Formats: sequence, structure tokens, C-alpha cells
Amino acid sequence: MRQNWWKLLASILVLYSIIGGFLIPVPALPILHESIRNLFFHVPMWFAMLTLYLISVIYSIKYLNTGNEKYDLIAVESVNTGVFFCFCGLATGMLWANITWGAPWPNDPKLNSSAISTLMYLAYLVLRNSLDEEQKRAKISAIYNIFAFPVMIALLFILPRLTDSLHPGNGGNPGFSNLDLDYNMKWVLRPTFIGWILMGVWIMTIRYRIRLLENKKNNI
Repeated sequence: MRQNWWKLLASILVLYSIIGGFLIPVPALPILHESIRNLFFHVPMWFAMLTLYLISVIYSIKYLNTGNEKYDLIAVESVNTGVFFCFCGLATGMLWANITWGAPWPNDPKLNSSAISTLMYLAYLVLRNSLDEEQKRAKISAIYNIFAFPVMIALLFILPRLTDSLHPGNGGNPGFSNLDLDYNMKWVLRPTFIGWILMGVWIMTIRYRIRLLENKKNNI
């Protein structure tokens, strides 16, 4: 139980965010209205994705330094889980964009950069599956992963700020601030980040253990 406290915390915080996200009163803002509740789901998906991609990079570096196969498995399962949260972020973002901007995918730099980043990590998974030799596959994909992460950061957080963008916090468009988020929203939003990040790590560890069992079975 002592080792699993963080899993219990993840479950509690995610449940808290879902209940609070749907039930707490939210500010009556022009255009957004009740759709601002999507903030409790859309943004945490991206935070969980970024955390998992960062874990993947760390373990890719560890694999290149040690050659330990377990580090490679953690790296790839972190990407697999991160891609899942990426699609959750895209889905909630498209729903929100359709409500507030009138189209699920307007021609916006932030959204286009998100699409490129998604394709970049899907290419990582395709690359791994295209190589049969285990050590070669692990080394090449680890190097690719290490370079993909800073490119993804540039696409999501740097380039959209250099041009006009509909997305809050980019291209001169102000992000959510104290004028938009009231006291109740902040008390739900902040724990939500922690809950979904921990949930993402939990899912990754399950996938990692399954991969270990599959490899053990194949080697018998």
C-alpha cells in the first residue's frame, strides 16, 4: 500500500477533477460560456502528454548510456501512452474550437503545430516497427526520440507565439488569467494537472509490465 499511494492519489484527483469540472459554477464569459469547463480536461491532457514525452527522453538517454533494454521499453511505452493523451487533447481541443471558433480545425498556427508534433511521434512508432534487429531499433529510435522532443517544444510553445493565433496565450492573444478563472476554477484546475499526470504515469507502468511479460514469454 505504501508503494501505491500515488495511484490512489491519482484516482482521487482525477475523480475530483471530473466531478468538479462538471458541477462547480464557472464565470459567465462572452463566447466561452459553459464551454470553459473544457479547460479542466483539454489542458491537463497536454500536460500529461508532455510529462510522458519527457520521461521517454530521459529513459532514451539512459538506454544509450547503459544499453539496458528495460530503459528502452520504458521510453517506448511512455511515448505510446503520451500519444494516447495527445489524441485526447486533440479531441477535446477540436470540440472546444468548434464551439468557440465555429470549426473543429481552423487554420491556426498552434493547431497546425500540434498536428505536426503528433505526426512526428507517430513516425517514431512507425520507425520502431520497421526495424527488426532489437538493438539497432532501440538505438535509432532513442536518438530520434531525443531530437524529437525539443522540436516538439519549439512547435508547440515557440513558433505559435511568433505569429497571429486564435489560441489563448499565443501570437499576442492573451491566455487565461485571473480575469477569466475565478477562485473555484483554480481550486479544481491545479489538482487536475497532478491527477492526470499521475494517471498517465500509472498507465505507462502497466503497459511497461505487460511488455516485460510479453518479452519474457517470447524468450521462453
